[in-house]
Amino acid sequence: MDNKAKLNLMKKRVIRSFKWQEDIIIPFSREFGCTTEELEDLFMDLLDMSSLEALHGTLEIANQKCLLERLDADLRLPWYVDILELLSVEQGDEIKNKVADEIISGKSYDIALDDGRKELFNLLKNININ
Repeated sequence: MDNKAKLNLMKKRVIRSFKWQEDIIIPFSREFGCTTEELEDLFMDLLDMSSLEALHGTLEIANQKCLLERLDADLRLPWYVDILELLSVEQGDEIKNKVADEIISGKSYDIALDDGRKELFNLLKNININ
């Protein structure tokens, strides 16, 4: 077995691990409308061994970032922070992070979002405008 074949075998072992299949390959192949084999081959061609090994941990970070960006939009925080300037960046981040933590802890997205909107509304009601 030559070096290229050994490297491909090592890459396949990483990509075909349970967590990779469960968290990356199967969901992404559904989103792309391709087979799991097609996606595995694509990642094997595009990524080197160290990238493959590091990707799963990076996915967790990316999922957190996506959640925070979604909450930013769903809570309409750019309106209250950037446009209307009624809240500070820190206040917006505090609400967003609190809601994200609740979701990560198992609370449903919709319920946590509703709770976040209530907290946001209460915060806005208590602003002293001179």
